[in-house]
Amino acid sequence: MSLLAAQQLRKVFGRSGFWGTAAGTAMPAVDDVSLDLGEGETLAIVGESGSGKSTTARIIMRLIEADAGSVQLMGEDFTALSGKALRHMRRHIQMVFQDPFASLNPRMRIAETVGEGLRVHRPELSASQRREQAAAVLARCGLDGDVLDRYPHQFSGGQRQRVGIARALVVQPKVLVLDEPVSALDVSVQAQILNLLRELQGEFGLSYLFISHDLAVVRHIADRVAVMFAGRIVEHGRTADIFAAPRHPYTASLLAARPIAHPGERDGDTAAYVRDREGVAGEGCAFRYRCAHAREDCSTLDARVSAAGDVRDFACLHPLKP
Repeated sequence: MSLLAAQQLRKVFGRSGFWGTAAGTAMPAVDDVSLDLGEGETLAIVGESGSGKSTTARIIMRLIEADAGSVQLMGEDFTALSGKALRHMRRHIQMVFQDPFASLNPRMRIAETVGEGLRVHRPELSASQRREQAAAVLARCGLDGDVLDRYPHQFSGGQRQRVGIARALVVQPKVLVLDEPVSALDVSVQAQILNLLRELQGEFGLSYLFISHDLAVVRHIADRVAVMFAGRIVEHGRTADIFAAPRHPYTASLLAARPIAHPGERDGDTAAYVRDREGVAGEGCAFRYRCAHAREDCSTLDARVSAAGDVRDFACLHPLKP
């Protein structure tokens, strides 16, 4: 049984104007996304900005509510919980955010920030006990005890992210959702944080849902990769397989890190591009306006790829050769 499983998640945000949300302009940010995560495993979700990967993470965390679909956590329907039951289950799934400065309260000392989760989930602990446990987890994350009474602005970016990791880790979760946890850091600091995450995973048996646009980072840390485009998973498989032989053209373009020609420059595409957002087709394969391998029948594709298990899958009628 999976530790975490999401089934057919969907979220639509309306395009608001002066008179409210305009009719017919709502676009799905997440469309029929399914995935699972095993114990001690890292599943990476990758894609360009606007692909829906961070929205998926926030739905799973219930920071925003899905319009459809469900999330199972440790065999329970996480999306159906509320009140005390939801608060209890939140202990088992924690999040580390992209911007370590914005995610920390500038008016709270580090001891209070890291110990806040204990105050919620371990109310029987005294203030001194919370401080002691905060010091222990900070030390495990590479920060000495003298940081406890300092404020976030007194730290470097890498140190602040260590605080963010410690804050998530202090309640002993089973799953960490990591939303671009190293993208705001220098390359040398990125490597330090990634090595720390791998050490913590091995030591505590953590499972990671790792959100990133950086494929070099993903290759270093992930067991499996789910590639998202326009709110859908378009390819999924083991990391080594994805990097060795991408089957979906969008995955190949990400790996090649090369710019894709503006769809309006291709013959016959200009009118269709004007009707759709940023080169995303409204029907059929969403990537077809930007795909050099697109054919007429791509307008009929409505494939659904699930990031579950070790199954290699891709949403393409004309996949690249392995």
